[in-house]
Amino acid sequence: MRNVGGLRYARRVPRLELPDFALEVYFSRWEFTATHNLSASDAETLTVGELLALGDRGEADALRDLPLNYTPTWGTDALRRAIADTYERIEPADVLVFAGAQESLFWSMQLLLEPGDHAVVTVPNYQAFESVPLATGATVDGLPLWEDSGGGLRWSFDLDRLRSLLRPETRLVAVNFPNNPTGFVPDRTTWLAFVELCDERGIRVISDEVYRGIERDPDRTLPQAADLSERALSINVLSKAYGLPGLRIGWVASRDREALARLERGKHYTSISQPGPSELLAALALRHRDTILSRNRELVRTNAELVEAFAGEHGELFDYTSPDGGCVTFPRYLGADGVEEFCRRAVEDAGVFLVPASIFRSDLATVPDDRFRIGIGRRQVPGGLDRLRTHIADRLPHR
Repeated sequence: MRNVGGLRYARRVPRLELPDFALEVYFSRWEFTATHNLSASDAETLTVGELLALGDRGEADALRDLPLNYTPTWGTDALRRAIADTYERIEPADVLVFAGAQESLFWSMQLLLEPGDHAVVTVPNYQAFESVPLATGATVDGLPLWEDSGGGLRWSFDLDRLRSLLRPETRLVAVNFPNNPTGFVPDRTTWLAFVELCDERGIRVISDEVYRGIERDPDRTLPQAADLSERALSINVLSKAYGLPGLRIGWVASRDREALARLERGKHYTSISQPGPSELLAALALRHRDTILSRNRELVRTNAELVEAFAGEHGELFDYTSPDGGCVTFPRYLGADGVEEFCRRAVEDAGVFLVPASIFRSDLATVPDDRFRIGIGRRQVPGGLDRLRTHIADRLPHR
């Protein structure tokens, strides 16, 4: 605080300079105007009535009679208990609720790093993974999740490559599995070795697990980081695997309660608390998570088969491999016009919304530029594929 002419002024704090969020900017342009959204990143949603029908009359009465006042900043006891029940070693006191996963990522990647610290994040990623820590003044390296290129490319989580990036000042490694946009999930042995490596070196793991639970093969479902390490943060949300983005309920689970307390103090400057109706409905959804996740897993399986068949019909245009988990996938486009033009023409001429590789561009590693994201979690996928099939036939009538 300084005194000028009898007036007191607070010391100026540097502003957090963040670039445009490329994916959100792109979605704001097309998500609600395209006829067929074939790049949705979430699973099929439920109506409020469908969600309430999973419970009993008591939930409907509780929602009707719920006072619309503030809720606890940490989240209601009922919701924190329901979240804790999805873990092996997490208690309700180890849970901090946020308004979606983006808010939890924002504070975790900002408050747990200091200027001059070093972090490693997986690439491709959700842009907040790298933009927020870079804006805080940390040094950030990208860990590419692939080997080779072109038709020989395969997704991988290379621990030797990770070791080569680690430094004495490395404070955290942020990962996202099942990965967005690739759908890649590492094997369990590699995952356990990764968490052990970070623990041995005193490095915090931040694990974005928002797509966990709808792996086509349940054996590919990884243990949650917060169950494996006392310092790890597991970030999750009801938006993706559960298909309930309208509730705006996410959370951080960690046995490091000091870290959670720091995040809670940051939250005072953003959402403060969540809507009461959302918390009530979120707790209901989590109590019936097996039903919801089973439905969405089956929908993903069916849609993945449809996309695979579609790609097979157009083998000269697409190289497709079904994802290991989650409800997004990142096929390769082989057409001479290039993936950016293909996606542009698809949405402008046919109303089919796809997300090209450029939207996942990273400052930390060169993301393969011949790919695009397809979402396979919603019921609208068959109709979108039919429209895209017609669009391709109209463009290439003499194939």
